Amino acid sequence: MPLDRVQPGMKGVAYTIFSGDKQEPMQVEVLGVMPNLLGPKQHIILVKLSGAEAERTGVAFGMSGSPVYLEGKLAGAISLLMSIFAKEPVAGVTPIERILEVQDAGDKVQRADATTGAGEDPEVFAARQYLLPTDFAAQTGAEAGAYLTPIETPLVFSGFQPATLRQFGGDFRQYGMVATAGGTAEPRPDDADLKPGDMASMVFVQGDLSLQASCTVTAIVGDRVYVCGHPIFNFGALELPMARGRVVTTLASSFASSKVVNAGGLIGRFTQDARTAVLGRLGAAPPMIPVDMTFATPGGEKNLHFEVIEHPKLTPLLVTIAVFNGLVGSTAYSEGTTFQLSGEIRVKDHSTVSLENMFTPTDQFLPDAMFVAMAVQNIFGRIYNNPYERAGIERITLRVTSTPQRRSASIESAWSEKSEVSAGEAINVKVQLRPYRGAPVMREVPITIPPQAAKGPLRILVTDSETLNRMGRFFTLGPQSRLAGLEQMITLLNRERRNDRLYVVLLQPTPTLLVEDKELPNAPLSQINVLDQRRAPGSSLLLRESVAGEWSVPMNQVITGQYLLTIQVR
Repeated sequence: MPLDRVQPGMKGVAYTIFSGDKQEPMQVEVLGVMPNLLGPKQHIILVKLSGAEAERTGVAFGMSGSPVYLEGKLAGAISLLMSIFAKEPVAGVTPIERILEVQDAGDKVQRADATTGAGEDPEVFAARQYLLPTDFAAQTGAEAGAYLTPIETPLVFSGFQPATLRQFGGDFRQYGMVATAGGTAEPRPDDADLKPGDMASMVFVQGDLSLQASCTVTAIVGDRVYVCGHPIFNFGALELPMARGRVVTTLASSFASSKVVNAGGLIGRFTQDARTAVLGRLGAAPPMIPVDMTFATPGGEKNLHFEVIEHPKLTPLLVTIAVFNGLVGSTAYSEGTTFQLSGEIRVKDHSTVSLENMFTPTDQFLPDAMFVAMAVQNIFGRIYNNPYERAGIERITLRVTSTPQRRSASIESAWSEKSEVSAGEAINVKVQLRPYRGAPVMREVPITIPPQAAKGPLRILVTDSETLNRMGRFFTLGPQSRLAGLEQMITLLNRERRNDRLYVVLLQPTPTLLVEDKELPNAPLSQINVLDQRRAPGSSLLLRESVAGEWSVPMNQVITGQYLLTIQVR
């Protein structure tokens, strides 16, 4: 039904599911049309719902997209509510002509309404002002400061711990999603047999962990499925798996009623997340990234397998949530333990990214598992959102080993057994470390002065991994990245030092030229000038010192701090 035919007082019916697969009718009365409510020419039909179920639950979360019929014609989709404390179920309806304007990228935009009047410009009729009933303010509570807002979408976490929801629920709440109970349902042969009024789910994570959001189907045109009547993220073009939604029940609440929905079998993909609707297509679902995770303790192992969607903004967050939940969800997890992370990220047509680090508890008011999850997100995000090319992530494999101790130590001091050395001589560097709440310990690191070392001072840097990794991260992060491509970024990531080792670096006062992923120590001035003329702006960096040697010893604990010595080559 064209929007210009909608008049106050018109009656109709809307369909949604409150429980099971049975659609329930709700009586609809048009209160009026609110022009330009959501923006220029973004009009909303205001309706009042009635019927036993509608009056019991009000406008419930998950009802977004419920089709509204006036005089037997589809007028739009329920998409907004006036107030969660409203005594009457008053809802906003997105006009169907705006919903059907949502098209796949590259499709020609067509208007669903072809009966706007002889010779009348569609934009003219859409911009008309509509009178509201005289008792509009009293019926909607507008005098009390109520506003129409998109109906929140139930975000169903299955297999996730309460700690995970507390930690990450706010990341989705800003998009109008509310965490709720639910899970998954076994696929059925009729999953793809959708009708307006049924439920469809957007799948973010599936497997041993499940995360999905559900809306009601508004219309089906060929293989196109229109749901929600409002955006989920307003991301535009995307690729999200579409599953059949199975309603368990609708929980009635004077604060906020919500549908409890299980995600059924995959039936297609969502391709557009637009201002007035989310558009999907029936058929094959898009591929997802498989993740294998093992949590090991002295008492045994727990293995998880799940898949996450591919989206530049969502995927790094979803990987973080899943890793965090995999840790805190283990019965063997406890605060105050040290975690050893190992694993890999397989990238199509590129080298594999290696993950290897240790994480010790801190006194910060954060779960210990958060540091592991953020470290994985950091590496994964740098690969997945690199500025060079789209990274095809084939698989993520993680193994986290838990040790019930706080294993960390800081560098207190260091000294050399000799203050003067000869070129080619081997010496020992002694390092004093202070373990967490323990007595100081001593470690010796044997190093060798390079045979070609010139006479004069040499600096010995006793340090942790973070200090040495900082320069490589400067090259790979930010819009001014000095690398030529993704493979060079992976090379540098794999070259990063591990934080459970003690490092000793010998520095000599000759310049080093860093070009892309290569280090050119002891660079002569002539070579620097030649490369300086040929390289692109910002593609290299000149350091005042060169690394003459690097040594490390495993410590089986997180090392922090640094200490600097100076020796003379005679």
